[in-house]
Amino acid sequence: MQVVAYCEEKTARNNVEQVTHGIRHFSLQDAFPAGHTLALNLTLGTLSYLSSVGEKPQLLAQQQFTASEMSILLPLLDSYPYYCPYEVLYASFYNGDVTDLIVARCRQRLQMALESGTWDQEMRPVRNVLSRTRLKLRTFGLNVSSILETGCILRIATSPLVFDEKSPKMR
Repeated sequence: MQVVAYCEEKTARNNVEQVTHGIRHFSLQDAFPAGHTLALNLTLGTLSYLSSVGEKPQLLAQQQFTASEMSILLPLLDSYPYYCPYEVLYASFYNGDVTDLIVARCRQRLQMALESGTWDQEMRPVRNVLSRTRLKLRTFGLNVSSILETGCILRIATSPLVFDEKSPKMR
């Protein structure tokens, strides 16, 4: 049996407000040139590298992230320039919303896994998604480095991306 769903029509203004409300901006503490920023659309899962230098804003680079990749990306961006502990990545990956209580539980679980020798099995799904996220972040000149049994840190590549001023293509 088919189910018919009724979708309430919304005005264009309401849609714009919803989309702009779900966007977070990251300057990464002046790691990028003046007027450049990262914009993360939480609804669509797109990370955009924007430049507001010149007459018109320009989109310099963009990548689409899956929901699981977003669960790893967001804590990394939030913790910049400091490292993001594994328990925060683990909590975000498995729970979405991260609270102090959830992080404490994840810390205990990872500590037990470390003591019992099952750390690799416990962290494998997180590491797999982290690997895909790491590849996509290269587009923006960002690297993710792992710190043994501690966490991950987001770093700016030693040779930053250089964009042609006349077009958004990389040189």
